[in-house]
Amino acid sequence: MKDLIIIGAGPAGLTAAIYGIRSGLDLMILEKLSPGGQVMNTYEVENYPGFVEPVSGWELMSRMENQTRRLGAEIASGEVDSVRRDAKGSVFVVTLSDKSEVHAKTVIAAAGASYRRLEVPGEEDLIGHGVSFCATCDGAFYKDRVCAVIGGGDTALEEAHFLTRFARKVYLIHRRDQFRGVKILQERISASERIEPVIDTVVESINGSMKVESIALKNVKTGKQSTLAVDGVFIFVGFDANTGFLPAEILDKNREVITDIKMRTSIPGLFAAGDLRSGSRRQIVMAAAEGATAALEAYDYILGLT
Repeated sequence: MKDLIIIGAGPAGLTAAIYGIRSGLDLMILEKLSPGGQVMNTYEVENYPGFVEPVSGWELMSRMENQTRRLGAEIASGEVDSVRRDAKGSVFVVTLSDKSEVHAKTVIAAAGASYRRLEVPGEEDLIGHGVSFCATCDGAFYKDRVCAVIGGGDTALEEAHFLTRFARKVYLIHRRDQFRGVKILQERISASERIEPVIDTVVESINGSMKVESIALKNVKTGKQSTLAVDGVFIFVGFDANTGFLPAEILDKNREVITDIKMRTSIPGLFAAGDLRSGSRRQIVMAAAEGATAALEAYDYILGLT
């Protein structure tokens, strides 16, 4: 039986492991994909302390992973189906998709969040055929082509600006009349000759037979409908917390985890950190700090069991 199981190997999970290992805990990280989380798809990170120049998301997370492994943390591949207490209520049972089980005294849920869908006709059918959720991953395929970026937050603005390295034209489509991204990103968008903002507008469908050919738009104020010919659609309209494996009693109406300032849920010994938390600002440095807090609280909890 482990002292601690950490679910997710993004910034929160890896930092939790670093602090847990240094506290002497016998722990395991479970990650269904590869370590690094969503940050791996980020072209540049320029707001993480300690890096004078922007650092690629891949490099930042690789450094975190290597640091975690150097300290001796075990990172295992596995998708978690459920987390529950055993019959005595003293141990957590973590069940994986292959029906195997791992037992631990404490659990930190740090599984992050997934890109939210538009849920319009054509979206699911054309994923991988012009519909993408990662400009860093797929931008190079659109050299001298026309793309649409959907969204108005930091990620949408960052990815739209990144796409100008390849695409000859980028339409930045947002349902409100103002973008929500930080000022410096809005200034970059305004300064780019290749980006054309399309505000007060929503996507009604993504069209194409074998690949994306166009998108159907609607102005939310005037009701006017139009069609825009594009080769690619990049969607950045928010995230949904990856909490399907957690007890419903610790989730809010948005299915995000409710914790206190110490990352404790209402179930003693079960903690949460990072993007799946209710009220998360989805910043790398904040996720890391929450992971550290959760690990230290897990250590204190285990001390209290003796």
